[in-house]
Amino acid sequence: MNAATTPDTAIEPLPNDLAQCHAFIAHLQATLDELTATVRLQQRKEAALLHRIEQLLRQTYGRRSEKIDPAQLLLFAAQAMEAVAPDAQAEAKVEEPSTPKKKGHGRKKPPLELPHLPLEHPVADADKVCAECGGEKKRIGEKISEQLEYAPASLFVIDHIQPVYACPCCQADVTVAPKPAQPIEKGLPGPGLLAHVVVSKYGDHLPLYRQEDIFERHGLELSRQTMCGWVMASAHLLEPVVEAMKRSVLESNVIHTDDTPVTARTPGQKGTHQSRFWVYLGDGAHPYTVYDYTPSRKRDGPVAFLDGFFGTQEKPRYLQADAFGGYDGIYATADEKVQDRVVLEVACWAHARRKFYDARTSDVTRSHAMLGWIRELYQIERDAKELDASQRHALRQEKSKAILDTIENWLDEQQGAILPKSPSGEAIHYARNNWKALTRYLDDGDLAIDNNAAENALRAIAIGRKNWMMIGSARGGRAAATLYSLIHSAKRHAIDPFIYLRDLFLRVPTHPNKQIQQLLPDHWKRDILPTLDPPAKQ
Repeated sequence: MNAATTPDTAIEPLPNDLAQCHAFIAHLQATLDELTATVRLQQRKEAALLHRIEQLLRQTYGRRSEKIDPAQLLLFAAQAMEAVAPDAQAEAKVEEPSTPKKKGHGRKKPPLELPHLPLEHPVADADKVCAECGGEKKRIGEKISEQLEYAPASLFVIDHIQPVYACPCCQADVTVAPKPAQPIEKGLPGPGLLAHVVVSKYGDHLPLYRQEDIFERHGLELSRQTMCGWVMASAHLLEPVVEAMKRSVLESNVIHTDDTPVTARTPGQKGTHQSRFWVYLGDGAHPYTVYDYTPSRKRDGPVAFLDGFFGTQEKPRYLQADAFGGYDGIYATADEKVQDRVVLEVACWAHARRKFYDARTSDVTRSHAMLGWIRELYQIERDAKELDASQRHALRQEKSKAILDTIENWLDEQQGAILPKSPSGEAIHYARNNWKALTRYLDDGDLAIDNNAAENALRAIAIGRKNWMMIGSARGGRAAATLYSLIHSAKRHAIDPFIYLRDLFLRVPTHPNKQIQQLLPDHWKRDILPTLDPPAKQ
């Protein structure tokens, strides 16, 4: 790395090579952008803190009243009028533009697929007579304006009528019409109600006690205990579909994974403990999002889930995650001469950036230099977004590799020049220790620069736990993971989760297990969704 690219205050000779000059200028611009963003953030924080201090001082020592002496306002009236008058005159001289300005964010029309209910408003008989000549007016047209309306969800009861036949002579050989298989045998809920309860809880983050109140407003008493039983039964019924999704994810070339904590309790025991939800995202050829639940963050959770996920030296598999030590037993690199079980670690640049971002106020020079380089790396990824894997790999080798080499040299230089326990020292230590995994995305165009896809998939858990607060049991956690997998895999394919789950509840009880692949979201969307009747799509 050229000495001029180090973030020191000493003046260094500028590079003579044109390419190095361009790289130097690009890094200076990226660093300046990061510094500008930090200054603006600090200004906003400072303004907010000053406002809070002013409020606290006024509450502690000043008057609570917000009245202002009118005599004081008169002191500024003349100045205010003088300031406004020139603006008013200028506005008067402004001519109307020749072309109309584009309208801003106006009201959008309702979707065309929504049903339209015509409601014609009559004209009074007196208004149908012409006021000029007294003749009768004729209808020449109509004016239509749209209004979006809402009707509460409807509940209804299906009476399953099963005719019974018997021989009138001997009163024997009784025949009863068969009843279609139900999601919960001899249970009260139909497939639509089950899908609504499940999607409301795991898709819309509505705890069962809130759903209990909503149903009560509709005149239906459904206890949360009853609905909890339905949720457990639903997860058990649909578990084979999620198992098929899991098997497909394990065939991926790249898997993204992450975890998040959730409070849990063990039935019959006091207190709570911290359990974990894990997410595993398959690649583009295996596009499913599968969740797993474990009572703790021990490494046996991911080890058990990823059993069977490995490649070879010639064709390795990749696991992209944070630097959690629980994955260490899964990674086996080609350097270890393991011929038949190769899983390579891919680290996350978003994690590395976050550590330098947190250190930006304590070590402005170093942290913003690194943030500037990372900004350049992400700009290259934005340029490569629409490229295929081979083109993306070539672009990274051409542009990203040079920046990463510069960063590596800079990290080596800084390690001995900074306190290891300082914020920037810890950030540098993290990046240096994970450097091989951080740069591995250069090797394959299918790899991502960060693990944001997995982090985004866990947002549903983060939002949900603020509402349902805790997991009641390990069995409940596993049921939640099953239903989260189905709902968010459906969303990944732009499928309405309610339509998908309702159809699964109808099909799974009689669907052959050998053909379970047909019910995976992408297959279902391609082969089954077009055949559904219109009422099922509402």
